Amino acid sequence: MALKRAVEERFGHVRLRGEISGLKRAASGHVYLTLKDDKAVIDGVIWKGAATRLSFRPEDGLEVVCTGKLTIYPGRSKYQIVIEQMAPAGAGALMALLEERKKKLSAEGLFAEERKKTIPYLPDVIGVVTSPTGAVIRDILHRLEERFPRRVLVWPVMVQGDGAAEQIAGAIAGFNALSDGGDIPRPDVLIVARGGGSLEDLWAFNEEIVVRAAASSEIPLISAVGHETDTTLIDYAADLRAPTPTAAAEKAVPVRADLLYSLQDLNSRMRRAATRQGDEKSQQLKSLYRGMPRLGDLLGLPTQKFDDLSDRLPRSLAVGLQVHESRFQGLNVRLTPRQLKRQADTLQQRLQNNTIRYQSGLRMILRDGVQRYDSIASRVQRSQLQRIETGLTDQIIRLKTRLRRCGPRQLEAAQAALAGPARLLESLSYKNVLNRGYALVHDEEGQPITRAKGLATGDAFTVEFADGKRQGRVEGSGQVRSSSAQTGRAAKSKKTPNKNHQKDQGSLF
Repeated sequence: MALKRAVEERFGHVRLRGEISGLKRAASGHVYLTLKDDKAVIDGVIWKGAATRLSFRPEDGLEVVCTGKLTIYPGRSKYQIVIEQMAPAGAGALMALLEERKKKLSAEGLFAEERKKTIPYLPDVIGVVTSPTGAVIRDILHRLEERFPRRVLVWPVMVQGDGAAEQIAGAIAGFNALSDGGDIPRPDVLIVARGGGSLEDLWAFNEEIVVRAAASSEIPLISAVGHETDTTLIDYAADLRAPTPTAAAEKAVPVRADLLYSLQDLNSRMRRAATRQGDEKSQQLKSLYRGMPRLGDLLGLPTQKFDDLSDRLPRSLAVGLQVHESRFQGLNVRLTPRQLKRQADTLQQRLQNNTIRYQSGLRMILRDGVQRYDSIASRVQRSQLQRIETGLTDQIIRLKTRLRRCGPRQLEAAQAALAGPARLLESLSYKNVLNRGYALVHDEEGQPITRAKGLATGDAFTVEFADGKRQGRVEGSGQVRSSSAQTGRAAKSKKTPNKNHQKDQGSLF
């Protein structure tokens, strides 16, 4: 113990530079390691409290500068340094380690462009992995509110120091483990964000566990670590890199006002297209109607044939009658009167039957022609009208649906826009002044009177109180008579006239 005290008193605080070797993390949180250079080796220990305050994650082969106290561990009879602070030996060492890790992960294909996913155009839920107390989350929420408000889920994590890398990787994996339709909605896009800082401050986002978690995320991921000039390994593994957290919010959602303008433009174009299509269909229908043959043209040939047969029928009947009459004359010698009469009746009946069949045939021809014309016209009109009606009905239904959706939103926006001016108007209204006991005087034309000289003797005026109005008229210089409330006062004044007034004023009696 005397030797331990001697060493601690002689070397109270020292600073050593060396390369880490044999680094081991105990279950208690303490870190044990060895510092070495080309000439000497010394054991070192970092207690749990100091290990959590480190700005980077120590690794074997990293050259560091350590500050602490020398002491002796009696259990092994060795002297060691209790490290209180540790920093990389220089940016060159960290950059070399960063470059080596970048080559390793790139060789595994974690940075390949073909594995990157497309960011959704308008996500319903956005997951943010960041510190809940910094300005980053406020900037993201403010920009989302300006552009297009969305539901945001924040997974709070440490963004620097020991254990930060594990928390960030666990948050990414936790968001991906959420199931669709659960109590907590699964985000459509993730934003991993942190403000600017030095290379050591941002080192947690260069850790291999964080890079692998970002590369294996099934949810599209946006990296927004540091400022525009800061680059970490998670930027290469993410599906999209944003220069700042505010820019990440801009890349996650579009501008709502631009979408509304595009929607209105598309609605206008759709209405114009529907009108133009209706006009075109109507013109096509008119063209088809003009191209169809007229009823008179369809019936012209059968009518002509009927007229021709009608002209030939009397002659044919006359010729047939003459033929049968000559035959009758030839047979008259051989036939008896009864046979002649029976033969004549038979011939007359056959003539009547032929006439009936001919007339019925002509009627059937005419009826078939009319039916064929009606059938052709109705089929053409029905098909064209049905197609036009179906198209216009679908368009009207879609327009009505969009109108029903947009109507309440526009009404709410108009009501919100009018609420502020209405409250301002009410606060500035002169009626609030009347409620405090004041009154407003108007002349006969309704103009306000603010000075006594604005009223002359005999002028009528109106006094407006908080609960109503009263009429009055000016008498003399300064004496006021009210038409309702002051009648009693006028009567009282007549009973007690002023003596001086009687002395000055003469009497008529």
